Amino acid sequence: MKRTVPAHPHAIAAREERRAEALAMGIDEDFIAVLVDRFYTTIRADAELGPIFNERVRDWPAHLQQMNRFWQSILLGAGNFTGNPMMKHLAIPTIGQEHFQRWLGLFYETLRDVAPTPEATAQVGSRARMIAESLLTGIWVHRDRNQDLSKKVELPHV
Repeated sequence: MKRTVPAHPHAIAAREERRAEALAMGIDEDFIAVLVDRFYTTIRADAELGPIFNERVRDWPAHLQQMNRFWQSILLGAGNFTGNPMMKHLAIPTIGQEHFQRWLGLFYETLRDVAPTPEATAQVGSRARMIAESLLTGIWVHRDRNQDLSKKVELPHV
């Protein structure tokens, strides 16, 4: 029988504060759903990234639900995402910096089209870049065995 430990009051307060700040910028579940849906429609049609995703994603509706939960957790502190994005990306033997650059470029285009406020664009864009940088660094260290952390990450900004 799995026992759950109740969240610490400070953690609950921080999560509520993050959600309130996001909502004030126009970042809510509806915005996230539109962003995820439009972005992955673009990804699936992209000549460079489409084949990578389409080869691995067998159930697109389930993947989109998972991505919605991921972004809700990142942007709203929802805590409803389970998964290991690093392991998913490490399993792609050919993925590299150029793919993350392309991913971010398409993400930013979609974000600029659907974001309700400039603040939302900046917030979501910076979070996306931070995630991409973290994944790329993890790939360099764990998959490529490159321990030189001074290697320059070259990813676009929103």
